[in-house]
Amino acid sequence: MRVDILAVVLSAALTHSGAALALSIVNRDDHDHKVTIVEGPRSTDHVLKPNAKVDSECAKGCIVRLNDSDEDEYELEGNEVVFIEDGNLYYDGPDAPADPPVGDNKAGDSKGPSQKK
Repeated sequence: MRVDILAVVLSAALTHSGAALALSIVNRDDHDHKVTIVEGPRSTDHVLKPNAKVDSECAKGCIVRLNDSDEDEYELEGNEVVFIEDGNLYYDGPDAPADPPVGDNKAGDSKGPSQKK
C-alpha cells in the first residue's frame, strides 16, 4: 500500500513540476566571443570559442551581453536556442527537412504546404 501511495505522489510531483527553462548559445563565428548571462542578481561570463556552445538555466528570463557591450544586449525568455554570427545574436530555427514529405501530393498541386529553399 505504501509503495502505491509513494508512486502516485512521485508521479504527481513529476507531472506538475515545470521543466527548467534552458538557454543555449552557439558561437558560429571564427573567433572567440565573451558572453555574459545575467539572471536577476547573478551574472556569469563565458568565453565561447568558435563552434562552442554554452547552456544556462534561465528560469525567469535572462539578459545576454556580447563582448561587454551595452549595445549588444539581448533580453531572452530562457527557452531559446540562439547563435552568434557576424558578432550578432540570432534565433536558431529548425532546419529544412532533407527529403520532401512523403505522401500523394506532388509539388505544385496546391495541396499542402510548399517549401522554399
